[in-house]
Amino acid sequence: MGGDGALHEVVNGVVGRDVELALMMRGTGMDFPRTHGIPTKVADAARVAVEGEARAFDLGKVTYRSWSGAEATEHFANIASAGMSAAVARRANAKSKAFGGKASFFTALVEVFFSWRNAEMRVRVDGEERRGKINNTVVANGQYHGGGMWLAPEASADDGLFDVLVFGDLTKRDFVLNVGKIYRGTHLSHPKIEQLRGSRVEIDADEPLPVELDGEQPGTTPASFEVVPLALRVRVPRSSSA
Repeated sequence: MGGDGALHEVVNGVVGRDVELALMMRGTGMDFPRTHGIPTKVADAARVAVEGEARAFDLGKVTYRSWSGAEATEHFANIASAGMSAAVARRANAKSKAFGGKASFFTALVEVFFSWRNAEMRVRVDGEERRGKINNTVVANGQYHGGGMWLAPEASADDGLFDVLVFGDLTKRDFVLNVGKIYRGTHLSHPKIEQLRGSRVEIDADEPLPVELDGEQPGTTPASFEVVPLALRVRVPRSSSA
């Protein structure tokens, strides 16, 4: 019972164990249940826990540089990133949540974007490389992020692949004209956003960039991401065909 950050901690505690998770999400973002249709009202969530069906989902396994400088490894269930969105998550987590998760994350997004400098980044997806001035790279297992941004609308959490979104050298004008599209999932057509798919992703930069895992910020690049197929079982609403 908690938010996406609490789920992240639980996932790292149960990975590799024969358990099923039932969720009562009461946090700020609640992006994991959006992807999987899990209700957030306590009574409805309890009903899914008892009457729902267990589905297996992929996890991401990440090796990165911790804030102390040592190499570390964690898993994530929903979305990871390197670059601006990690700084946004950190800013949002430091804010008051009195107006809800969507408002907290949107305010943090605006504040961080206008002070953020795009960085020279190298992104490799199954050996295919992109490099240059990049604002942000998202490694998506789920679809939603940041309190309701439909960041990776085509991502599937059980296909053995990440949806990798490379946000290139975005300008302030790009941001102002397109920020609303992120909430509608219509931003993928932007010429400075490229979508790739793969099971292994490597991200590096000239200067270490913050890394974000399910809204948590454990360290920096260089970071490598790999899919762990069907490693997490979660109770979801029973399908009509079941």
